[in-house]
Amino acid sequence: MTRFEFTKMHGLGNDFVIVDGRAGRPPSVAQIRAMSDRRRGIGCDQFLTLRAPTDAGAAVRMDIHNPDGSVAEACGNGTRCVAALLMEESGAAAVTIETLAGHLDCRRADDGQIAVDMGPVQLAAAEIPLAEDVDSAHVPLADAPYSDACCVGVGNPHAVFFVADAEAVDLAAVGPRLETHPMFPARANIEFVAVVGRDHLRMRVWERAAGITQACGSGACASAVAAARRGLTGRAVTVDLDGGRLHITWRDDDHVIMAGPTALSFSGVIDVLGA
Repeated sequence: MTRFEFTKMHGLGNDFVIVDGRAGRPPSVAQIRAMSDRRRGIGCDQFLTLRAPTDAGAAVRMDIHNPDGSVAEACGNGTRCVAALLMEESGAAAVTIETLAGHLDCRRADDGQIAVDMGPVQLAAAEIPLAEDVDSAHVPLADAPYSDACCVGVGNPHAVFFVADAEAVDLAAVGPRLETHPMFPARANIEFVAVVGRDHLRMRVWERAAGITQACGSGACASAVAAARRGLTGRAVTVDLDGGRLHITWRDDDHVIMAGPTALSFSGVIDVLGA
């Protein structure tokens, strides 16, 4: 048995287990899978391990794992939750977090919400990545329940589908098929988006390796960028997700800023089998 102290947080119901591995041994992949299990562990959409940063420009390095133990490059809501935790501990109003997607600058807004600069988006097919060199704004998907995806990289791959009614989409049925489509060599997060207005989107998401979640921060960023690329909205939008609302701005320098609430659910200690 190995004992871990943990913190459970969420952003709009998108929930995370956070373990501080800076002082002790970080959990193994097997232990991450055990703690991520909603029936036998703590349960989460993503598991976040804090590590010592590799350079002085960041307060912490954040490793991101999906519940199945696979590595995720980016997690917008998770980044905001960790930022809120670090700001509360230090009293600072801003913090930089190191991830596989780069250094992400976070700040506390005047209304108490946490904003994160997710960096520049990736729009080239090879960078997202896509299996073929196609126009990423209109990606055809052969033998798929939906086609004409607008694909965006936000440190991780996303495929956005615009529909008249996001509520009518059977996410459980089509999400797994689209996530693993041959066009996506690293699999993809799948978003279905309805345009409510020039500055307002409704989005539902199937997350890569996690399934249906109440919110996905990087997915909201991808959806906002996709809508602007298609000329459906401007570059600043409100995105309504199953769990709440995020505010997304795609700046002229290609950086995407995401702001929204975070919440502490509980903290505890868990004993986990395995090495």
